[in-house]
Amino acid sequence: MATFLVTGANRGIGLEFCLQLQARHDQVIAVCRQPSPDLEAIGVEIQSGIELTSEASIAALVQNLNGRRLDGVILNAGTLQSMGLENLDIEGIKRQFEVNALAPLMLAQSLMGQMPHGAKLALITSRMGSIDDNTSGGSYGYRMSKVALNIAGRSLSIDLKPRGISVAILHPGLVSTRMINFNPNGISPKTAVLGLLTRIDELQLETSGTFWHSNGQKLPW
Repeated sequence: MATFLVTGANRGIGLEFCLQLQARHDQVIAVCRQPSPDLEAIGVEIQSGIELTSEASIAALVQNLNGRRLDGVILNAGTLQSMGLENLDIEGIKRQFEVNALAPLMLAQSLMGQMPHGAKLALITSRMGSIDDNTSGGSYGYRMSKVALNIAGRSLSIDLKPRGISVAILHPGLVSTRMINFNPNGISPKTAVLGLLTRIDELQLETSGTFWHSNGQKLPW
């Protein structure tokens, strides 16, 4: 039985990670600011009241974990604020950097001492963080923050390799969740997480630090 920590666990993709990991009998530590009734109904361990942009809150989480071994860490929490060139929101861009890029990096640094050789760190990013794939423009804060997360993941894969920890940089696809107003063109969280867990399970040190779609397609930077 492996132990996985999942952030952004109260809804959407994070909640589905908790469901599928528990269904295959892994131990789950669900991290969120506020638990949802759906999360509480699963019966996994919940670490709530955690604001991942706060160093003090991350320190409190680490203290609560009390050195527990983490075989997998899935950093899924994120935020999206749509904006174009004509309506830039500088504070919104800063907030997306803090949540989408800096918070995962701080948490990865704080938890790496609890991750044994063979552990896996998964960063849930977005294809919108691909520079080469950007053909539509806009979405400045979200795109920029996800590019930052991707390069952080690449650096983490290099720095954590001597510890035997591999890093997955993963795009879930267009997923019908509240973040995108339940876009009917999106796939279900269940389908997305099935693919994401397959990518995590297949991850090895030799493939650490690469950028993958949940369907198995290698994505361009």
